[in-house]
Amino acid sequence: MKRIAHFARAGLLAAAAALLPPVALAASPAASPDSAAGIAKSPAALTAFLASSLALRVAIDNNHANAAGVPCADLGADGAACATGRLILTNQGSKAIWAGGWKLYTHSIRRLLRLDNPAFTFEHLTGDLYAITPLPGKLFLAPGQSVTLPFVAEYWYLRYSDLLPRTFVAVDGAAPAILQFNDTDDETKYVVSLPADAQNNSTGNAPPVAAQPVSTRALPSVKREQTLPGSLDLHGVQLELAGLSMGQVQALRDRAQTLGLDDSRTHVVGVVAPKRLPADIAVPGGYRLAITAHGAFIEGDDPAGVYYGVQTLFSLAPAGGGRIPAMLVEDAPRFAYRGMQVDLARNFKHPPTLRRLIDQMSAYKLNRLHLHLSDDEGWRIEIPGLPELTGVGGRRCFDLSETHCLLPELASGPENQSGGGYLTRDQFVSLLRYAADHFIEVIPEIDMPAHARAAVMSMEARYRRLHAEGREQEAMQYRLIDPQDTTNVTTVQFYDRHSDINPCVPGALNFTGKVIHEIAAMYADAQVPLHTWQFGGDEAKNIFLGGGFQALNGTDPNKGRVNLAIQDKPWARSPACMALVQRGEIKSTDELPTRLAKQVSAQVAANGIDTMGAWEDGLSGANGASDFSTRHVISAIWDTVFWGAADSARNYAAKGFEPVLALPDYLYFDFPYTLNPHERGYYWGSHATDEYKVFSFAPENLPQNAEVFGDRNGDPFSVTSTGSAPAIHGMQGQAWGEVMRNDRFLEYMVYPRLLALAERAWHRADWELPYTAGVTYELGVTHHVDMGALNRDWAGFATVLKERELPKLSRAGVGYRQPTFTLTGE
Repeated sequence: MKRIAHFARAGLLAAAAALLPPVALAASPAASPDSAAGIAKSPAALTAFLASSLALRVAIDNNHANAAGVPCADLGADGAACATGRLILTNQGSKAIWAGGWKLYTHSIRRLLRLDNPAFTFEHLTGDLYAITPLPGKLFLAPGQSVTLPFVAEYWYLRYSDLLPRTFVAVDGAAPAILQFNDTDDETKYVVSLPADAQNNSTGNAPPVAAQPVSTRALPSVKREQTLPGSLDLHGVQLELAGLSMGQVQALRDRAQTLGLDDSRTHVVGVVAPKRLPADIAVPGGYRLAITAHGAFIEGDDPAGVYYGVQTLFSLAPAGGGRIPAMLVEDAPRFAYRGMQVDLARNFKHPPTLRRLIDQMSAYKLNRLHLHLSDDEGWRIEIPGLPELTGVGGRRCFDLSETHCLLPELASGPENQSGGGYLTRDQFVSLLRYAADHFIEVIPEIDMPAHARAAVMSMEARYRRLHAEGREQEAMQYRLIDPQDTTNVTTVQFYDRHSDINPCVPGALNFTGKVIHEIAAMYADAQVPLHTWQFGGDEAKNIFLGGGFQALNGTDPNKGRVNLAIQDKPWARSPACMALVQRGEIKSTDELPTRLAKQVSAQVAANGIDTMGAWEDGLSGANGASDFSTRHVISAIWDTVFWGAADSARNYAAKGFEPVLALPDYLYFDFPYTLNPHERGYYWGSHATDEYKVFSFAPENLPQNAEVFGDRNGDPFSVTSTGSAPAIHGMQGQAWGEVMRNDRFLEYMVYPRLLALAERAWHRADWELPYTAGVTYELGVTHHVDMGALNRDWAGFATVLKERELPKLSRAGVGYRQPTFTLTGE
């Protein structure tokens, strides 16, 4: 998930970039009336001058620094992979600038390993935040002059979005300010160049598309349809739907209005009549839809089936209304779980955007909205009785003590310019009701024990407040650290041990019990059942103990050298955890994540919640689903196909877990659409995931996918199916938030890929092969998949998407990306 630590070395072509001509300058002269110091009457005035005068540009020169002689292994780079570049600091003001009393704070999603200018020092603070300090007597910038800071960073840079904006300056005694030049979400304004191996003008994976006749094709596709004589002239609906609530009927009326179906002369009648449906349709969400010249009649297996029947009718209608062929549709969902995950923690997304997402999920028959409400970078839901969670954990600012807020991350700015915010209790309750009216279950995720820094630091702020008031017992009640813990850990995204809830202190279960109870109460107030709790559970580890590192005296040229003697596993130096080992309650701290998951599952069950979900590694230490207290346990599979997703899905299913596919190479919508470096996104699992790739995904025969697409670099790999077919519970798209700094970016990254996700989650295509043990699949080598059938199906889907559905997204105000394909004749 969003995992920089999963980068492995790639065979990239070495090249040099065009140079911007910076000038490195010598030590500062004495102060003069023409200098910044000469005009600054106060720290605030100096801050304002520096913010308006300094500009920071970045040039990346070489993504193969190791091959060019840079000692990447000695610098401790994962897999000995590092890149070189230059920070170019320019004085664009009218007065001279020199060092003294100010620092720059900048963000880097790559670990900075070295800064090669003796006039500056740099320090990693936490996460992606670094401080760069010009040394007194070492720096003088006259107006128009520049200084170059060569640097070495881990891995490589292939996207403009790898380089974050909103560098800010801080002067002693004044509030910090963003450099005006760098206060932008357009990375091309400050990224001077990327190396030649980052240049690619690919427009996407999709083959040429000829427009198809699609008047009878819905999106998602239906199980079966039969055309009837005549057609229905649909310009609006009068809904008479038995079994649906007033809110659910109103949701359909709102959809009709959005689509421009304002005339109410067409009668649409719906009833719940499961006994009248064929056996393969008489399942939750199944329905039969008869469209005649006079109207439409729907028989649903349940109220959701009636609702989906109306959505199919709306799908067949052009935006603004028009003629629909008379037809008989019999349809049912492929998977019970058809989801979309949105990360609110890294960068908050606002209720109107979430409601618009619910509208579109509902229109395309997705039924699970998984909200990632907490992580290292933020806590996004109000919890009564714990105000620090949102007061501190819900905002970012420049407070080195992190007493009042979290430090800026992910280019959020020193005063919460982006990324901050949270859902109030009332907003969340309202969102639950809105989702229920659209037949969508909202799944809350409170990630733990790792990825929990926002919670940990918030509860530390709470502890300090109550401790200062002499209320020690109350202060300790929800404290999430062992104060005597000295464990040295660096997490996947470069935080220390404060990223991890300590499972050995009493505050941990006090805290989880409180949060689960309060969120369950919100569902009760909304009169919406809480069926599923997401525990998270992923990535509780120290990255320096991974396979890409070795000891300082190691001899492997392909591993970074680090001082392994000082590296610990999580909680290894916590006296509270060592006490559990000594008492025989655990054998080692390796057991703690699974132990906590089991304990939380008991709390989940005690709150009447029958399902707990977790990312697959959060369950890896369990014997099976029976270890947990809830009736059902979902395992979200986030291995890639080329890293063993087929084996993971089969193994977790065999242990009684319900696999939900969340595969990065197909279902991570924070990954770029194409290879073009201007497309934003992380790309450790896929360099190009467009709507065609999502459409081509075969979820019930994961090995098949190895024949259609290569690995993340496009290189062939083979997968052989073994054992019996796993029972897949469902699938979901992921919108991790690191590169989605605002709501506009979210919609750009999610749409139109969400429609391809809906197609595969609802409908099994005829080109998807049945899972058969012993079959090997490899791109360009085997030829089991009927690519002609796949591409004909794609042409129909693409035509519907372009001609019917994109106009509907526009009418709904959705800021989608234009598709990567074109239709013949465009």
